[in-house]
This record gives sequence, C-alpha cells and structure tokens, in this order.
Amino acid sequence: MRACRACTDLPLGPRPILQWSPSARLLIAGQAPGRVTHERGRPFDDASGERLREWLGVTPAQFYDDARVAIIPMGFCFPGSGKSGDAPPRPECAPLWRDLLLAPLTSLELTIVIGRYAADWHFGARRGSLTDHVRDWRVEWPRRILLPHPSPRNNGWLARNQWFERDLLPELRARVAALMGAR
Repeated sequence: MRACRACTDLPLGPRPILQWSPSARLLIAGQAPGRVTHERGRPFDDASGERLREWLGVTPAQFYDDARVAIIPMGFCFPGSGKSGDAPPRPECAPLWRDLLLAPLTSLELTIVIGRYAADWHFGARRGSLTDHVRDWRVEWPRRILLPHPSPRNNGWLARNQWFERDLLPELRARVAALMGAR
C-alpha cells in the first residue's frame, strides 16, 4: 500500500501516509494528509495533530503507537490545495484500500471519524450539517464518534459550539484513556 502510485498526477506526487497494525483498538479515520504531514511522512504531524492529541488526551508516544492506534485516512496522499484549504481526498483511494485495511482490524473498540468525507464513508451520506451529526455523538457511542476536523481553521466553529469541549471531549478523553491503559 505504501508503494501505491495510483495518483501520479498529485501536486507533490504520491506519498501514502497511514499508521496501521491489526492489533489496534482505536481507529482514527480522517480525510487526507495535509502539506506538512506529506513533507514529514507521519499522520497528523502538524497543528491539526497537536489539537487532535489534546482532544484525545494522549501523548505523541501513545498516539503514534500503531499497536494501539490505527490512522487510516480517506485519501492517503496530499491531494493539493483547494479554495479554502486542502482539496478533498482523491476518490480513487478509498475503493482501492479501505476495505483491505479495515477488515483485519478485529480488535477495534472505538472509531473516531473526522470530517465530512470520512463521515460519509463510515456513517453513510446523511442529510444535515456536520455540526448536527457531531452534536448527535451519543447515537453510536461508545463504538463510533464523529468529530470536526481539528484544524486551526475551525477555531470559529469551536467558539460557536462550546458544548463540544464542555460535553463531548471529557467523555472522549475518558474512553480513550481506558483504551490506552489496556493492552
């Protein structure tokens, strides 16, 4: 998979980035690597990753322990820049790789879905806003949860939706702490 070259026309070229082990108990299903992550070659190795680790209440060592945490984005390579941020994940990626990577993850106890593209794949296309779906986080809790993207571009969303940090994050941190403590 890391040698995939299905998208040779990408602005920075193909560089599939993921973290995976069949023993993982936590899955982070994101969108696609950003430019900084592409350059560094490690998932969420940027400002979004710092915020995500803060949301989860984990250290970098815990987060990058592939025996515990799988990080499988919808697109594995940086898709380029769009009008208001990065372009969407390339549509070729998910059909090529997701089922092959997800099937062996039989120890999963929590799937954290980040952003609209990942939400559509993991929850099915839904009507309504991403905010509405995040607000309904208890529907599939404690097995799955949808989060907004942890990008600094979402500071306005966080300011408008203070319930997220007040109500959802403490529950998420407690669940992740329990998963991190168990081997």
